[in-house]
Amino acid sequence: MFGSLTEKFQNLFVALSKNKTFTEENVQDAMRHVRLALLEADVNYSVASQFVKRVKEKIIGQEIIKSVSVRDQFSKIIHDELVSLMGEKEPELYLKGRPTVIMMCGLQASGKTTQSAKLAYFLQKSGSEKKVLLAACDLQRPAAVEQLHVLGKQAGTDVFSIDGCKDPVRVAKEACTKASKEGYDVLILDTAGRLHIDDQLMKELEQIKKATNPHEVLFVASSATGQDAVKTAAEFDSRVALTGTILTMLDGNSRAGAAISITEVTKKPLKFEGVGEKLEDLQLFNPVSMADRILGMGDVINLVKKAQEHIDEKESEALEKKIRKASFTYDDYLKQMKMIRKMGSFKSLLKMMPGMSQLGDMDFDEKEFNRLEAMILSMTPNERIGKDELEHARRRRIAAGSGVHVDEVNRMVKGFKKIRQLMKKMPSMKNKMMKDPSFKDVLSGKF
Repeated sequence: MFGSLTEKFQNLFVALSKNKTFTEENVQDAMRHVRLALLEADVNYSVASQFVKRVKEKIIGQEIIKSVSVRDQFSKIIHDELVSLMGEKEPELYLKGRPTVIMMCGLQASGKTTQSAKLAYFLQKSGSEKKVLLAACDLQRPAAVEQLHVLGKQAGTDVFSIDGCKDPVRVAKEACTKASKEGYDVLILDTAGRLHIDDQLMKELEQIKKATNPHEVLFVASSATGQDAVKTAAEFDSRVALTGTILTMLDGNSRAGAAISITEVTKKPLKFEGVGEKLEDLQLFNPVSMADRILGMGDVINLVKKAQEHIDEKESEALEKKIRKASFTYDDYLKQMKMIRKMGSFKSLLKMMPGMSQLGDMDFDEKEFNRLEAMILSMTPNERIGKDELEHARRRRIAAGSGVHVDEVNRMVKGFKKIRQLMKKMPSMKNKMMKDPSFKDVLSGKF
């Protein structure tokens, strides 16, 4: 995601590392590169110009910190301005009505129907555990109603539709009545789109909005369309008063134009981002997280969220105790692998780790985890806890039992020993870092 823009920023930061202080010459050169990078990423021209102006003003007014490099100070200013541009805080979804009515809108092929089901799934699995009803108000696109029923079943969400009905306003009104009578917390209206904006589409949306009085009007846009998504959002906002945006396809090779520009242009928050094809691949938009990703700093915020969602706290505490006692076993290794796999593919997790985002593009064989699991499960209980040494005969037996070559068992044992050595060092490394004043400054947000 955003590969070209990220690469340009990182190259700029490397070039600035050669400078000991800010000068008029290197600031002008840096600003020129920033402007070009943003425009090539399809960022709105006015937004890019204002961004460059604000960054330049910050640098001029910056109190130079001798202990911190020009590169680090410049990247911090860029990061802060990106966060400010995209909304500063993680926006909230209005969920105070009963039912809360959410109207989804956008052009055809933007992914409204899929995002409607994803949003329903998100609201059901989140801490609020809302009872959600989906309403099939897209009566223009062939099979749209059927698609919503299929997705609703996958999400475990009820879907309301009226067979043979050609009036989307009627569907929306009756869905509201059903949601109110049957105690649904949230009603999501999946409306029709067109290949382009036309008056008929807008009138239909205006009528649905008037009939249902939605608490949220969310515009669904594909990040692959760049500036077109921003322009379209502004036009929709002028007719139906959007309350926010959902940006899709952020897992692909999209440019950053829409993500960076849309909040500034519409003055409405970007509330969600689609990061994959699965129902669970929808997450709250976080400006800090997005700025981190744009600058190639990983995505610690969403990595922590995934960890909190999938990793058992008691098991994590028990593992930490084992690490401190240097008693990490193959059984623990297997448990950790299973917990990590629950969080997503290894490649996707690597992209979220600071300094390792580029490794996520490497060709990792996810089946390697299956082979590791098979090898560990082919061990005896004593071998797994380290009581019996894995000499050659045992390794041959493990290889035969797991269907791999003995060389793979040797690599697995060697890799496990390296991990266990690292685990032994972790408590002392943590203590050392915590005593380091510069590390404390990083944790507190200082330089």
